[in-house]
Amino acid sequence: MASVRSVAAKVGGWFYEAVPLGRVAAFRTLCYLFVVADLMVFTNWVRSHASVPGSLYQPLAIGRILPLPTPTPLLINGIYVALIVLALLAATGRAPRLLGWPVFLLYLEWMIIAMSYGKVDHDRVGFLVALAVLPTVGRARHGDATRSESGGWALRCTQIAVIATYFLASWAKLRFGGIAWLSGATLTRAVLRRGTWAARLLLDVPGLLVAAQWGIVLFELASPLIFFLKERWRVWAIGGFYVFHVVVFSTITISFLPHLVAMAAFLPLEKVRPVEWAKRLRGPREPAKSAA
Repeated sequence: MASVRSVAAKVGGWFYEAVPLGRVAAFRTLCYLFVVADLMVFTNWVRSHASVPGSLYQPLAIGRILPLPTPTPLLINGIYVALIVLALLAATGRAPRLLGWPVFLLYLEWMIIAMSYGKVDHDRVGFLVALAVLPTVGRARHGDATRSESGGWALRCTQIAVIATYFLASWAKLRFGGIAWLSGATLTRAVLRRGTWAARLLLDVPGLLVAAQWGIVLFELASPLIFFLKERWRVWAIGGFYVFHVVVFSTITISFLPHLVAMAAFLPLEKVRPVEWAKRLRGPREPAKSAA
């Protein structure tokens, strides 16, 4: 019984490992600014669904369970405007719960609308979890070194979702593609369909793309091991994850941007202080001259 309690205490301590509130504040700002960029640049195409007949809307399971309304021009454009305004306000760190919860719910609906017309992306899971858990932390100021267990829990949930995305992606490859995904022409087809000039050079190297397929699956299956690394080595490993995605984008132009934003939950973002850097570049202020 004592050993069970000991294990439970260790697991609880791991889930609630305290982190600086400055890290949460920086991650929160990054996430909410990405929401704005995502709507205006990366998923702006969702607005085109406003002119699509409602009969083409095939909601995801969550859209059927709730149930959510069929998208209309008013609904889509209303979410678009409201989400941009709320996300910009939330990025300031003010009223984290009052603004954070509406941002999560509206962005979730935006994603349901986006993915209910035949294509579902798996790079949004970690980012959606981040938006769901960030409001639970409450106030967090940039540069605040105060350690918070609630902040640690929020970041840990995001980290788990990020790594689950990798692991479950490999499981899906093996479940639906079988051994053929590993030994077939999976990447060759991807290169021929959407590859860059750099990727096409790889076609001339026998067996290289097949070896890459094995490497990708092994990498995804082994991704949970990152939680067993010490923090310093974990940060370096996450750097390797980012390099992997740079290679993927430079060869077959798949970016996984929201996933990359969520993966920043592993990084010591409290060290990133652009406001302080700007003040240093501006130099010390001259003392005000007293009136004669």
